[in-house]
Amino acid sequence: MATSGSTGDPKGAVLTHAAIEANAMATSSALAVDPSTDRWLACLPLAHVGGLAVVVRALLTDTPLEVHDGFDAAAVEAAARHGATLTSVVPTALARMDAAAFRAILLGGSAMPPQRPPNTVATYGMTETFSGVIYEGWPLEGVELRIHDDEVQLRCPMLLRCYRDNSDPRTNDGWFPTGDAGALSDEGQLSVFGRVDDMITTGAEKVWPVAIERILTEMPVIADVAIVGRPDPEWGQAVTAVVVPTDPTQPPALEAVRDAVKEHLPAYCAPRNLELVNELPQTPLGKTQRWKV
Repeated sequence: MATSGSTGDPKGAVLTHAAIEANAMATSSALAVDPSTDRWLACLPLAHVGGLAVVVRALLTDTPLEVHDGFDAAAVEAAARHGATLTSVVPTALARMDAAAFRAILLGGSAMPPQRPPNTVATYGMTETFSGVIYEGWPLEGVELRIHDDEVQLRCPMLLRCYRDNSDPRTNDGWFPTGDAGALSDEGQLSVFGRVDDMITTGAEKVWPVAIERILTEMPVIADVAIVGRPDPEWGQAVTAVVVPTDPTQPPALEAVRDAVKEHLPAYCAPRNLELVNELPQTPLGKTQRWKV
């Protein structure tokens, strides 16, 4: 199955039947799926793991299933009225639908919105694990989690066998380096900061784009935003906000953007530059392709 391509050209992840079944059973157990009362709705593209994983969960647990040809908010809400209780969507789709109609909604694929309905479950996973294996920061049954050199690493029966070119990304003792930076709380709950390669070094400070983006997406004048580091002779990299304004005739001012960030984060996180665009490059599932910004 092809990876999302959000960090570069997609790679083909080779997953065994055993890995796919392990994911389906662990996720179904975590959601307490009851085939007699639940019904899955698959409304994400089946060519991506977020869509196909729903189908596999339903088939392996004999849970009723409805499949849509892509996401349509009206069709999703109609499915809920006719018995669908569980679905999986990306955050951009969640904003367009009535979430309250479902018993539980899996959210994945990009950064979580600052506020979300209580029946949503923030998931962390990837094509290489056949979708989410961390729910609300906690590993599912059978999933091992560690932070090694600030990077999130996973070891579990859901992992891929190799990539299509026969390369194996796992360490000799079976750990998969995700390429994501993160930390564990004292209790063991995971927080993900973003891709290791996305980190911006400005002066002597490290800045994670996702934290800034979460703040700026709350501004009504901003429809979408990506934080990137632009080469700068003084700072090495200058924190730059690439913004899609809600109203192109009334774009946000740089000072307003900086003030919003400084209310929550250190001053060095505040963007030094503001670039206005009509849209951001995205994958078919709505993940920003930061490497193209």
